Amino acid sequence: MTGSILIVDDDNAIRTVVVQALKREGHNVRSAATLAEMRRELERAVPDVLVTDVVLPDGNGLDIVEPLMERLPDLPVIVFSARNTLTTAVRATEVGAFDYLPKPFDLNALAQAVAGALERRRRAPAELPDADEATASPLIGRSPAMQEVYRVIARVVSNDLTVLISGESGTGKELVARAIHDLGTRRRAPFVALNMAAIPRELIEAELFGHERGAFTGAQARVAGKFEQAEGGTLFLDEIGDMPMEAQTRLLRVLQSGEFTTVGGARTIRADVRIVAATNKDLAQLVTANQFREDLFYRLNVVPVSLPSLRERRQDIALLAHHFLERAAEDGLPRKQLSDEAIAVLESYDWPGNVRELENLMRRIAALSRDSLIGAAELRGTLGEGGLATAQVRDEGIEAAIRARLARMAIEEPDSLTDGSLYDRIIGEVERPLIEAMLEQYGGNQLRAAQALGINRNTLRKRLDHLDIKA
Repeated sequence: MTGSILIVDDDNAIRTVVVQALKREGHNVRSAATLAEMRRELERAVPDVLVTDVVLPDGNGLDIVEPLMERLPDLPVIVFSARNTLTTAVRATEVGAFDYLPKPFDLNALAQAVAGALERRRRAPAELPDADEATASPLIGRSPAMQEVYRVIARVVSNDLTVLISGESGTGKELVARAIHDLGTRRRAPFVALNMAAIPRELIEAELFGHERGAFTGAQARVAGKFEQAEGGTLFLDEIGDMPMEAQTRLLRVLQSGEFTTVGGARTIRADVRIVAATNKDLAQLVTANQFREDLFYRLNVVPVSLPSLRERRQDIALLAHHFLERAAEDGLPRKQLSDEAIAVLESYDWPGNVRELENLMRRIAALSRDSLIGAAELRGTLGEGGLATAQVRDEGIEAAIRARLARMAIEEPDSLTDGSLYDRIIGEVERPLIEAMLEQYGGNQLRAAQALGINRNTLRKRLDHLDIKA
């Protein structure tokens, strides 16, 4: 489906590339560089889709979207911005934007967004909380992996759908849950968290649903459970994969009926809470192993949010490190800075403890380091303490890596050395991480990645398809 598109961006180079790309798709494209030019173009003719940057010379592109949606409710608006924060993503959705794309964005993503906007022109704008009233989010990061997280959060804050957050320990799952609560319609009600791994199995049901006096030995008085404490708000069930099967059955019944009874009680209580769950385990595998109820899994996994590990978002490490040092200074610790070499050390480390480990490290060096500027040597020494691996890149050379790979194949897959597939397999194994590393380096921008690799973009696209790399 083709249509008329209005592009608004003061960057002439970006505007030209976008216009040419959309024209190749068959669209009728006009462009503007300022809000004033946008208004004139809209007065001249209303397009099928408006695509606008946020930061423009004469104002904020988001400020015009809301009144524009009131005047032209059928006009889908796609917003893109270099301000790649959760606040921008939520604000874009809040004012009624059809989609939000962080810069730098792939032209294919823009083309898909435009196609979707044309197909669903009459989609009603979401009713989200006022941005000034919403609590600022503690989530930090502008990597492509975090941008996807922000986009999902922006789309669920206006409803009560159950959310399941998955990710390794220390990635910030509770921060995501709090962001969903603080930016949502239930933000004035309580946010109550319960860690399943920290509660004895026999007490989990009492913690969740409360208990009556005399319900069990030691129950001297009636105690409200987490469901009652979170009335009208959000109940965050952390480490849900550690919930015993008996409690899973009761939780499923609550999710199905919206009602529960206390332990030892007979009165039915209505549950008015939003459920956000989190796990560092693969619940699908637990279902297969009969360790987690399949029906409960599907009830929880309505909106999945997958949090990347810190090693999957290395572009954010410097930003996070500076943020944690600033927060340490606000808490009264000496103000510290990191040298460029120290940042390189942090970015080369694998971070088994993820963001939590980085935060603890920053507070540690803020408290213990004598110098105001932290260097690479001091950081390596700190990382090496306590049995942690040092943050040095171990490079034994590609020749050694290939020889080791061939030796392993000779043991595990001896036929692969004689069946004629060896060259393509080895080249493919080298090519995949090379392309993935360049895409990560340039934030998913295929044009820049292709230039760095010394190939044209069409060749890169063919290799992505051949290697089944999701770009």
